Amino acid sequence: MAASLDQLSAREVAAGVAAGDFTAVEVARAALDAVEARDGEVQAFLQVSADLALEAAAATDARRAAGEKLGPLAGVPVAFKDNMNLVGTRTTCASRMLANYESPYTATCVQRLLDAGATPVGKTNMDEFAFGSSTESSAFHPTRNPWDTARVPGGSSGGSAAAVAAGEVTVALGSDTGGSIRQPASLCGVVGLKPTYGAVSRYGVVAFGSSLDQVGPFGRRVEDVALAMNALVAAGRDPYDSTSQDCPVDFLEHLDDPIEGRAVGVVPALMEAAGLTQEVRDAVDAAARALEDQGARIVEVDLPNIASAIAAYYVIAPCEAFSNLARFDGVRYGYQEPGCATLAEQTALSRAHGFGEEAKRRQMLGAYLLSSGVYDEYYYPAQQVRTLITEDYRRAYESCDVILMPAAPRTAFRFGEMSDPTQMYASDMFTISNNIAGNGGISVPLGLGAATGLPVSAQLQGPAFRDRTLLTFARAIERAFAPEGAPVAPDFAGKGGDLA
Repeated sequence: MAASLDQLSAREVAAGVAAGDFTAVEVARAALDAVEARDGEVQAFLQVSADLALEAAAATDARRAAGEKLGPLAGVPVAFKDNMNLVGTRTTCASRMLANYESPYTATCVQRLLDAGATPVGKTNMDEFAFGSSTESSAFHPTRNPWDTARVPGGSSGGSAAAVAAGEVTVALGSDTGGSIRQPASLCGVVGLKPTYGAVSRYGVVAFGSSLDQVGPFGRRVEDVALAMNALVAAGRDPYDSTSQDCPVDFLEHLDDPIEGRAVGVVPALMEAAGLTQEVRDAVDAAARALEDQGARIVEVDLPNIASAIAAYYVIAPCEAFSNLARFDGVRYGYQEPGCATLAEQTALSRAHGFGEEAKRRQMLGAYLLSSGVYDEYYYPAQQVRTLITEDYRRAYESCDVILMPAAPRTAFRFGEMSDPTQMYASDMFTISNNIAGNGGISVPLGLGAATGLPVSAQLQGPAFRDRTLLTFARAIERAFAPEGAPVAPDFAGKGGDLA
């Protein structure tokens, strides 16, 4: 009897390929069929890499036929945010500036999933250069939330979250600078992990904020995310990334451990934050009760400087973005304005016409903040606040294993609803502090909100390099709210992607 690929977990796909229940090529074709059937409405992808997918799947089948051991992600369909290089694809960062840029090499994080046997289905849409929280700033087209296509999927990794929520792929990679994995995961009702800074190599990922960026996986189940993390860290530190660290951890090993007697921190002030909707507050309170029912202790902790996190972030991040994007000068690569008489004119017009409005806004802000006389007034104090926030977390984790809070202040909003940039920036009010401190965080679905009927999630944050603990608590929440994993959005479930 035929089944839809979107009903299977990553482990089930890999086990089925290894057992010969179906071939990796059959899985790849099912995933490509699902993309063809569903993506016209969702628009999660910027590029579908059908040839690469079928080639990788055929190689997996050849290894099985030869009796070789298959990787843990053998045949699993994956997608990559389009700021990650993959030879044979363009890496556009959803910007006109890089519309025709062909990847000259493959990012380490991408290669490690391929080495684990994954099948690369394509590159997903994003906010331009990861500047945004809705995927509306893409230079090519917006991505739509599979739960309600009149609403945004979140951002900046909205394409990756939507591709998983629509059942087009089983696993996807995104990058998180201030919440760009956890916020879209929440809005799309999937699991999204932002690992500790340095846990996953950023080599080959186009930089936004180099001290903040971190690559992480999306999945519909906590187990899928754990499998992807095993592939991302198994080879150890990446010598091509000076911030990369060894993480000799099996993320599946303690996934189903009991949480009895362990402490979950809550921050009362955050649960009363302006902008937090009642349905999100109620859902997170329900998650706390579910953890308590499984034996966890709920303790109150304080993060006294967290209210300054957004202000500090929007000093540090634009400064780093301005520095990183200075390379796009219309000379070496990227969009080049034609017909210019001088180098200065070419650089100015190439940048003016190659970048979108949000990309320009953030670079101009960064240029101002790094200018003489302004640097000492804003940038240096922002770094001091960063230290205070990091110390707040360190003290909080002395009394708890993880901290529970919302992942996003509300469910998915409609296109154009947030026209004020500062209002959009507040979408990451619960996630930014974690990037500033460099700790890990995960968004876990809690079902549908009582008021809107749209996905709502809880966020768990944990100490640096204790991401396995995060997954244990995330699995405990999943047991209470979605024991079989998060569902595919109902309008797309079973539409294409049949697998015999």
